[in-house]
Amino acid sequence: MRVLVTGGAGFVGQHLVARLARAGWEVVATDRELDVADGAALAEALRRLAPAAVVHLAAQSSVALSWREPALTYRVNYLGALSLLEGARRHAPGARLLIVGSADVYGSSAPGAPPFREDSPLRPASPYAVSKAAADLLAACYQRRGLDVVRVRAFNHTGPGQRADFALASFARQLVEMELGRREPVLRVGNLDSVRDYLDVEDVVEAYLRLLDRAAPAGPYNVASGRGEPLRGHLEALLARTRVRPRIEVDPARLRPRDGSVGDPTRLRRATGWSPRVEPSQTLERLLASLRAELSAAP
Repeated sequence: MRVLVTGGAGFVGQHLVARLARAGWEVVATDRELDVADGAALAEALRRLAPAAVVHLAAQSSVALSWREPALTYRVNYLGALSLLEGARRHAPGARLLIVGSADVYGSSAPGAPPFREDSPLRPASPYAVSKAAADLLAACYQRRGLDVVRVRAFNHTGPGQRADFALASFARQLVEMELGRREPVLRVGNLDSVRDYLDVEDVVEAYLRLLDRAAPAGPYNVASGRGEPLRGHLEALLARTRVRPRIEVDPARLRPRDGSVGDPTRLRRATGWSPRVEPSQTLERLLASLRAELSAAP
């Protein structure tokens, strides 16, 4: 069957496109050449392709940029979702739609609080999170009007290809640059006491693949491990796998209040049988290995 992946050249998109192809899907991936906020262009793509499924990954995904460019964030994340849902209503009403959102829609909790469930209140705390919460609620409206919509709330994930404006990818890139002698041995970090629920990107795309199966009911799903760990623990695990011992400095630009974000994956597990397969140690080793290969080859 044919699946359209928007944002297919992004971090998760590249991994998902490869996984879908291995599973036998006919994949059509678009990226910046298709403006998802252009309703007419997206509707025409849906009419022409007639996909059996759509995975909507295209997004402005930086919280920091959302504070600088809130209008851009709203345009891409909310109007993009609106364009997709309305285009599907008109031209692909039978398609399964995965609207990929973010755990940021829940806001944050105090470390030690119970994991967020799908019925937890939405309390977005940034323009990025607001745009994702609005898209999530809009998707629920279209589901009630008959579309087959899955609303994905993805918690933190990392792996090869992630940009350095995300915490673990930033730590890993800085450490590899130190190994190569391209950076002074000073590691700049934010609040290392904040608790996060991390998955490997390969486990995330496996969850998305399973949610394309219509045996999984429509509605919201957390994609999470259910386990939280302070960022300090992830950093210590990275340091144990490198040859440098930098001085650690808090960068005011990265600093946020201590908080927590952990998700309950029970609904996803019951609906699809999914569970994380990649050990956290493997995730960090693959992240470092990919950066060593990339930066060693760079002039």
